Amino acid sequence: MHTIGLLGGMSWESTESYYRALNEGVKQALGGLHSAKVAMVSVDFAEIETLQREGHWDAAGEALATAARQIEHAGADFLLIATNTMHKVAPQVEAAIDIPLLHIADTTAERLVADGITRVGLLGTRFTMEQDFYKQRLTERFGIEVIVPEDTQRDQVHRVIFEELCLGRIESASREAFLDVIDSLHARGAQAVILGCTEIAMLIKATDTYVTLYDTTALHAEAAVKHALTESPLSADTQ
Repeated sequence: MHTIGLLGGMSWESTESYYRALNEGVKQALGGLHSAKVAMVSVDFAEIETLQREGHWDAAGEALATAARQIEHAGADFLLIATNTMHKVAPQVEAAIDIPLLHIADTTAERLVADGITRVGLLGTRFTMEQDFYKQRLTERFGIEVIVPEDTQRDQVHRVIFEELCLGRIESASREAFLDVIDSLHARGAQAVILGCTEIAMLIKATDTYVTLYDTTALHAEAAVKHALTESPLSADTQ
């Protein structure tokens, strides 16, 4: 079994979901007392969130690059960044390490393509919904059209993520608001909706809506388990 590098803490609530999913996936595959080999560094999200909010992405990228180097030195064979938003600095992280990065957008897109999805809605932080680092990767690499909520809806989604979900708060009113946004995306032509923030799956489940949902945390962890259990998990030229 190869060792999975997990760069977490953004937020720790979603990283807990990652750790559980990785271990459950290995146990399901191998049975018995098997669990995932994981080398993890968990950052202080308050520091990262401040850099995000103030637009200091280079500094945020260096903080994650430093953590990634620690993970590599701890023996990881490949790396997961356990958050969608901070894949904005994925190129900076990749440049700092010699092990490959398993990109969350790629693992999600591969499943979308396999399922025949060509037009998808995207929920996430305002950074993820509005900037190109995520949407453009889906479109340019996989030919998937991405639509995002209207401006006021983006404000609402972003607020709930940072003021509730990242603090471990699950509010029924927010669940209903998110379901309304999902319905709106579907009405605008989205065949499915990406839960493009690792905390959203804490609030919304597939059984809550008739619209097909793609949970990026679950897909990322599933792909990581698959690569960890193969003879050659990843190579740099696959990125």
